Amino acid sequence: MAEDPKTPVEVPIPDSLRQQLTEFRRRLWRAKIAEAILAGFFGLLFSFLLVFALDRVWQTPGILRLIILLAGTSLMAVFAPMWLHRWVWKHRRESQLARLIARRYPGLGDRLLGVVELQGQVENADTLSPRLRAAAMERVAAEAEKRKLDGALPASRQKSWSLAVLVVFLTAGAALVFAPKAGLSSLKRWLMPLSESPRYTFTMLENVPAELPIPQGEAFSITLKLAKDSEWRPESGQACYGRQDPVSANLEDSSYRFDFPAQQDPAMLKVVVGDAKHSIRVTPTLRPAIRRVFGVIHHPEYLQLPDREVDLGAGVLSAVQGSKVQVTVDATRELASARFGPLIATDAHTGGEGTMETHANDAPVEGPMETRATTARTPGLLIGEQGFSLPIQWTDVLGLQGESGFKVRVDSLPDEAPGVYIQGIPRQHVILPEETVDFEAVSQDDFGIRKVGIEWRGEFTRATDETPASGELDLAAGAPDMTRLSSNAAFSPAAYGIQPQKLTLRAWAEDYLPGRPRAYSEPVTLFVLTKDEHAQMLKTQFDRAISELEDLARRERNLFEENQRLERLSPEERKKEENSKRLEAQKDAERQQADRMKELSEKMEQLFKNSARNDSIDKETLKKMAEAMQSMKELSKDDLPKVEEKLGDAQDQRNTDEKSQEDMKDAVEKQKQALEKMQQAVDKANDANQRFEASTFVNRLKKAASEQDGIGSSVWEAIERTGGLARDEIDPADETKLAETIRQQANTTSDVRWIQEDLNHFFTRTNKEAYRKILDAMTESRIDLALEDLRGELEQNHGAVSRGVSDHWAEKLKEWAKMLEGEQQQGGGGGGAGSAAGDQDEDFEFMLRVMKMIQQEQDIRARTRALETLRRSYEDHPSNPKP
Repeated sequence: MAEDPKTPVEVPIPDSLRQQLTEFRRRLWRAKIAEAILAGFFGLLFSFLLVFALDRVWQTPGILRLIILLAGTSLMAVFAPMWLHRWVWKHRRESQLARLIARRYPGLGDRLLGVVELQGQVENADTLSPRLRAAAMERVAAEAEKRKLDGALPASRQKSWSLAVLVVFLTAGAALVFAPKAGLSSLKRWLMPLSESPRYTFTMLENVPAELPIPQGEAFSITLKLAKDSEWRPESGQACYGRQDPVSANLEDSSYRFDFPAQQDPAMLKVVVGDAKHSIRVTPTLRPAIRRVFGVIHHPEYLQLPDREVDLGAGVLSAVQGSKVQVTVDATRELASARFGPLIATDAHTGGEGTMETHANDAPVEGPMETRATTARTPGLLIGEQGFSLPIQWTDVLGLQGESGFKVRVDSLPDEAPGVYIQGIPRQHVILPEETVDFEAVSQDDFGIRKVGIEWRGEFTRATDETPASGELDLAAGAPDMTRLSSNAAFSPAAYGIQPQKLTLRAWAEDYLPGRPRAYSEPVTLFVLTKDEHAQMLKTQFDRAISELEDLARRERNLFEENQRLERLSPEERKKEENSKRLEAQKDAERQQADRMKELSEKMEQLFKNSARNDSIDKETLKKMAEAMQSMKELSKDDLPKVEEKLGDAQDQRNTDEKSQEDMKDAVEKQKQALEKMQQAVDKANDANQRFEASTFVNRLKKAASEQDGIGSSVWEAIERTGGLARDEIDPADETKLAETIRQQANTTSDVRWIQEDLNHFFTRTNKEAYRKILDAMTESRIDLALEDLRGELEQNHGAVSRGVSDHWAEKLKEWAKMLEGEQQQGGGGGGAGSAAGDQDEDFEFMLRVMKMIQQEQDIRARTRALETLRRSYEDHPSNPKP
């Protein structure tokens, strides 16, 4: 069918030419794609090798590693696409390939470009003959076949890139093979440039700090230790502090020790050991100091005391044995750690120290302390019998240690027994049963007093079958925190039903230590006397008072005679220095006489009051004592001070001779009157003493009779157990009692002999018939020999005989006492001595009755206080035994 000349006709490129261009394009693409890939691999491998190389020299910063990584990957990620766009994308068409060929073969290229253009023209047959276009294309194709288009390819760098990639690949492989740790480290740091992964060095140091606080103003050192897996072990290293000269250190024991002088300013410390390079920021800082130390004492449970906080500014803590103590230190900076120990044993007496190998109850002698912020606290340390020193070391959060040598001394205190004493009463005291003694029981303890009280134990001074008194009272209860406890006590023998005997009174105290016995005070001996014994004691005191009064009278007589001598001197002679000193001495002596008279009158007044308590002393004796006491008071208050005053006036330099002579005369006259009154007082006292002595014979005889009765009762009480036995067959307890009875018999025999002797002297002085009769009766009865024989019977344990003899002589002594008592009552009656004397007697008797009423009232009140103390003791402690 004929073609329509108007229809457009396309003429394709000959197949041979098309195949040739396609092969050209394939070779072009393959070469350029290979170059792009090789360039990308090269960039990656080279960047890794660059990081590896840099890491061998220094600590490559993360930013630089990131830049290197980006630069390396850019060849693959940026350069390769651009390269492919240029050589692949832009050379995918025949026209683009023709232009590339034209660069090498311009003629052929232009013709190829014309062929490509003819192929693209769309014309009808009338315009452009298809046959002609095809013929032109064939001609160009034939010419192209005659040439190799490979020569038109651009110069290829594939071999160069391949060689470069091979080189870097082998280099990287060698790094990973021969230095795997370094290679892997650099690989990791290259892949993750911003990570904190440290660079690998062949010289590896352990635990190199980034910052190092050091003590300010002190020389310091830093020790860097080689890691066990370090591949290099350099013989030395260098460190440089700031801009100072470097310091070298040799390798010793796998460590490098760099010593530096004291520093004040912070700086960078650069350390170079082999290929290891480190920079350490050094900051000089004050050491952490202790600003406060305190301890908490946990007392033993038995003390019942709360925990106590003690400031340890002095560095010493004292606590009772058995306590636990926790020591807390407060530092100037937050603490990272603290330790105590090892404990050092201390001697509280010598202050010496020694190593403490073990602690109480196997508690640790050293260990860590509990830290919290700026404080550190030890665990509870048990305090045994031995004290100790507690060393403490601490380190703050900067790693700085505190000053060495810090210690706290812990003293171990034993829980001492409480001290207790009685005050307000003499060590020995004499009272009647109805009297009351007031005193104070005081106790002191180091760690609390539980209670205080008193106890008494009686002892008969004569043989008797009665039981000695004994008992105790709780006076006051204490408390765990009470270290001093005192209580007033009123003790009346009559209130507790105690008969006359010797009492040993002691105060006692108890503290809180389990199992500890009571602590006792020094004993107070109370002699509870009968009326007769009391009267005899008063007689002895009265004798001493009279002796002192007579001595004062003799002294006053000597002073009076000296004053008479001075009176005879003329005023001019008395003004001489020698005589003036004599007069001054007389004045001082007179003042001393007045003072001694005052003291003696006070003693006499107390003696009179004590005598008034004893009903066995007759009122006439008391009256004489009162008169003598009154005279002594007047002498001490008026008479003797007036003599002293006049002697002072006589030596006054302002007086005229006449006035001085008159004063001296008055002094002598007043002293004469005082001397007469003093002698009258002595006479009254002797008269009272004579009556006193006469009354004591009755009391002494009664006492001897009572003791003899007691001896008989004691023998009779034991006769059932001891009758008919030899001394060596008697039970030890009965033997002890028998020996005491024999001793008492010897004492009674001696007392009777003294009564006979004193009766003889009294009769010689007074020549009173009644006393002669008693003396004759005692002499004729040979009582002293009979009592001595009785002692022999007791020694042979003849109980029945001894009882009979003892009762006989007891009745005889009572008979003689009754005879003397009757004589005294008859002698005390007296006849009419005048109405004035009678009035005086009535006044004195009234005064005496009033005084006794007051004394009785005082005794009743005192016994009431004693009973009240007893009642309270029973209420507080109902289990206490009754006295």
